[in-house]
Amino acid sequence: MKRIGILGGMSPESTVIYYRLLNEGARHALGPLATADCLIASMNFGEIQAMQKAGEWEKAGEHLARAAKGLEAAGADLIILATNTMHRCASAIENALTVPFLHIADATAEKLKADGRSKPLLLGTAYTMEQDFYKGRLINDHGMDVIIPSAAERELIHSIIFEELVNGVVREESRGAYIAIVARHAAAGADSVILGCTEIGMLLDGSNSVLPVYDTARIHCEIALDRALA
Repeated sequence: MKRIGILGGMSPESTVIYYRLLNEGARHALGPLATADCLIASMNFGEIQAMQKAGEWEKAGEHLARAAKGLEAAGADLIILATNTMHRCASAIENALTVPFLHIADATAEKLKADGRSKPLLLGTAYTMEQDFYKGRLINDHGMDVIIPSAAERELIHSIIFEELVNGVVREESRGAYIAIVARHAAAGADSVILGCTEIGMLLDGSNSVLPVYDTARIHCEIALDRALA
């Protein structure tokens, strides 16, 4: 198995999900006692969020690139970034590495296209929903007709992520709000929903969504493990 380097800590809840999914996948592929060969560089999420709010994406990219180089130096054979939003800095990370970097949007698009989906509703932080680094990649590189929630919906989705989910707080009221947003866009023509924040799976899954769910954390881990085992 190749060693997977995980840029994590953004948030810790997301990183726990990644670690669990990678090890579940290793057991499924290799046997009940198998575990994933992985390294984790855990960022200080408070520092990262401050950079987000200040629009200091270049500074954040340099910070993440240094951590990624550290993972490579420690023996990582491929690198994944355990957050959707910070893929805003993907180019800085890729440029710092000689080992492969698996982009979460590309992994998700592969799965959508394999299932014949082309009109996904994108949920995530305001940065992910509103800026072009993520939806633009889905549109321009993968031919997706991406649907973005309304301004009021985006504000609600974003606030639930940062005020609740990243702190491990799961509220049924918030779950209901997400379910209702998905239902509205399903009625308007969306054919799937991308959980474009790695913590959203704490609220939404295939059991409560009227649309097929594409959990980016799960997809990212599945493809990373496939490549590690190839």
